[in-house]
Amino acid sequence: MIKKVRQIKYEELKSLLSLYEYLIPDDPKLKIDTALKEHWKEILSDPDYFYLVIEEDEMLVCSCNLTIIKNLTRSARPYGIIENVVTHPDYRNKGYGTAVLKKAVNIAQENNCYKVVLTTSRKDENILNFYENAGFDRGEKTAFIVRI
Repeated sequence: MIKKVRQIKYEELKSLLSLYEYLIPDDPKLKIDTALKEHWKEILSDPDYFYLVIEEDEMLVCSCNLTIIKNLTRSARPYGIIENVVTHPDYRNKGYGTAVLKKAVNIAQENNCYKVVLTTSRKDENILNFYENAGFDRGEKTAFIVRI
């Protein structure tokens, strides 16, 4: 049974960064120094950022982050963006990813969002099907990205 999806705690930064190694394996490792801790504190203090996690066996095994964006269209309703969806390889295909996504969508609904956008760089059909099975429609919009 999947434990409760919850917001991350300040002291779990190191565990989150370890989990992110499965998301982007070639990403440079961040050094947890004073500047990063301050950056993390700012993220967590922003009421429009939600870092959602599931903890099992005393470690973070799944996470995603939701950002609520204020908006002046759609009757001035905000929208949500989900990024950085990751599950530890030993815990995949067990419902953890679906659980964090469901929680993120629920939070977006509670914040009166008119939509939630999820982006992924993955092309694997199994992963794309996973997102569709979680309620996301890959054909509704087209995304373009500029790396800066």
